[in-house]
Amino acid sequence: MIPPSNFTRRAFLEAGAALAGTSLLAALRAGARPQDAAALHKPAKAKHVLFLFMFGGPSQMDLFDYKPELQRRDGQTVDLERRRGEMRQSVILGSKRTFKRYGETGQWCSDALPTLARHMDKLAVIKSLYADTFAHGSAVLQMNSGQIFQGHPSMGSWINFGLGSECRDLPGYVVMHDPRGGPISGAANWTSGYMPAAYQGTLFRSAGDPVLNLTAAPSHRGRSGLSRAAERKQLDLLRGLNAEHEAARPGYSELAARDATYELAYEMGASAPEALDLSSEDEATRDLYALNDPKPAHRLAVGPAHFGRQCLIARRLIERGVRFVQIYHGGGHQQQTWDAHHGVEENLAIHCPEIDRPIAGLLTDLERRGLLEETLVIWGGEFGRQPVQQLAGEFQIANPDGRDHNPKGFTMWLAGAGVKPGSYGATDELGAEAVEKRRHIRDLHATVLHLMGLDHERLTYAYGGLDRKLTGVIEAKPIDGVLA
Repeated sequence: MIPPSNFTRRAFLEAGAALAGTSLLAALRAGARPQDAAALHKPAKAKHVLFLFMFGGPSQMDLFDYKPELQRRDGQTVDLERRRGEMRQSVILGSKRTFKRYGETGQWCSDALPTLARHMDKLAVIKSLYADTFAHGSAVLQMNSGQIFQGHPSMGSWINFGLGSECRDLPGYVVMHDPRGGPISGAANWTSGYMPAAYQGTLFRSAGDPVLNLTAAPSHRGRSGLSRAAERKQLDLLRGLNAEHEAARPGYSELAARDATYELAYEMGASAPEALDLSSEDEATRDLYALNDPKPAHRLAVGPAHFGRQCLIARRLIERGVRFVQIYHGGGHQQQTWDAHHGVEENLAIHCPEIDRPIAGLLTDLERRGLLEETLVIWGGEFGRQPVQQLAGEFQIANPDGRDHNPKGFTMWLAGAGVKPGSYGATDELGAEAVEKRRHIRDLHATVLHLMGLDHERLTYAYGGLDRKLTGVIEAKPIDGVLA
């Protein structure tokens, strides 16, 4: 079959290259294989990960980390490290939230998340995490890849490398953004780094075409694009030509990888739009995820419907076998994210209603469908916030109701397969620094891998003369206190 005049081989390769990160099969055919499964896997219930990333750094002492002493000392002064090695006298900022204990576990949650509060018995709330950097860009990278520098594989890439994909017609690793923008440092947060591009995340749009250029474009003469049958013949022709070329060049793997990528792109042309089509969901389910809730009046708020739609799409992707789904909530700058320099109360008022009902609905829906037993849900940001007022002059901000960045002690929670509900660890009396059962985020990464049945010490990738790991060269251990 001769390709039409408007469809060049170069255009086809460029379209395929844009999807190179979506196929595990491409990497396997290219010769990059996970290590021996018997050496890597442990018994595990978790088959999927859903990472709800609150970009900007949510304020732990206004949500889950209740600090009575913070309230009592509101307005007093204290010496506190504001940036690495920089001690300053600061004014303590008490929380204006009301806290209560919930469920059999008796865990604290504030009135900022009233619907999610009813699900505290599903959550393992880790209150003693710490990281290495005060800056958003490097902190987001470290939370995603274990390193503060670009160029390292993200957690989703590591998990797909270790376990492979469960579906042939969708990517194993999907990322969705906030409509206000993506996280700082961009695609480096879902890259495959030094691994084959087949393991990187695929960015899905939550409306319209999920991935651009999946279907053949119309010609310049206005004719319609190729039919599915014609596309199939194109792929078959290319596979045959590539096989002849590859047969004469043993060890050359790029053509096989491209073929596999094209195959996935072809399958996604039908499967991706179907996965994002919510018309089959009943009205009760749509309401559960707050899809019908109105947009609030605040100019920076988008309301819960968008995030709810993404959470519902994530459930549908997991049902179809996608291994790792990451949703970023908060995009752009300052109050558009969870970055509360300009006022923590306004920040909570913008963002908490956007996630409260959707996350509660997601947990309910996963549980009633039997998916929570095999899905690990992660909630958190790149760091937390300070227990003191934003100092005048920092970032041209002078707001006594603002909170600065804090990687020295912050909160994240896990739910789902293999997780033991309850509270783990503690920060000091003001919530400034992890003091009880301190755990670095490399321990969080080791925990996630463990729950997925992967040994963080044995899941390695040879690059630059080293056996690289998600958890790096410093010793890491799973957080036993959150494992069922």
